[in-house]
Amino acid sequence: MVTVELDPLSCWAFEPHPVHATERDWTETNCYVDVWIEVLHALGLDPLAGTAFTLSADFEGDQWRFFKFPPEDLRSIYGIEVLELNVWRPLVDHVVEQLGMGRLCTVEVDSFYLPDTYGVAYRQDHVKTTIVPHLVDPGRQVLRYFHNAGYFELGGDDFDGVLSTGAHSAGVALSPYVEVVRLDRLRRLDTGQLARVTALAAEHLGRRPPDNPVSRLASRLADDLGWLAEQELETFHRYSFGTCRQCGATAELAASFVDWLQRNDRSDLEPAVAALRRVSSGAKALQFALARVVRGRSIDLAAVIGPMEENWSLAIDHLVERYVG
Repeated sequence: MVTVELDPLSCWAFEPHPVHATERDWTETNCYVDVWIEVLHALGLDPLAGTAFTLSADFEGDQWRFFKFPPEDLRSIYGIEVLELNVWRPLVDHVVEQLGMGRLCTVEVDSFYLPDTYGVAYRQDHVKTTIVPHLVDPGRQVLRYFHNAGYFELGGDDFDGVLSTGAHSAGVALSPYVEVVRLDRLRRLDTGQLARVTALAAEHLGRRPPDNPVSRLASRLADDLGWLAEQELETFHRYSFGTCRQCGATAELAASFVDWLQRNDRSDLEPAVAALRRVSSGAKALQFALARVVRGRSIDLAAVIGPMEENWSLAIDHLVERYVG
């Protein structure tokens, strides 16, 4: 059995970070951001300090940007190094060896074998997602891992399915994408962290799109309404994940980050916090509105997304004035 020493962890008593609280608009964002939030939380770090990347969000023409913790931000704020791993041996061998060296790995796996996705994908659908193994016991076929907003345990055939061992070792066409997470330069208490966070906030604001990305999202949604009305509910769910959910979750996480800045840096950021929260709740209302389109109903798209556009501009302009000048 190999593991990495973190704060005491129990699959049955694990407490997710507050950004995954049930009362939020979006209890989960996307698999990569969510798993990193909980890994940082388990390391005793403050995940919000590393979320300045939400301020450079954009609409990519057909979907909202799949936002992620950039490796360079993790290095700057926490001293964590994230590097791609060349998978040339059986996956389980790589994960076991890296854990033995005090490192974690992010691993792309199939949700079909993840019991925590019961009722969604587990033993029903093959869906790519990212986990971070924390404890591996090949002899007993036990795996403890971070996934989405939690910490879980699996075993038996699920162990073989996730790590491509046993009956699942044959016929693996492509190696999964794996990253090594080096913790040997980890910074837990650092008086220079605030300066690095504010510098990253300014950097990401400086990389913001030259126009309002929510406006471009609105334009694309208007073009897609006729097509969307002819689609099945499953297509709508995939479409809304890449549009409404990613936009709303970005805004809500950005609101939490700006609230962190307000508590730690300056006290005049509440207008931006409130505006980003309105974008988040607006995106949730937008998702419900688009679901009505699939059911054959008409909606006033401008009435739903117009306030989101205004609030995005309000928030970003407020932050640019204070951190970019």
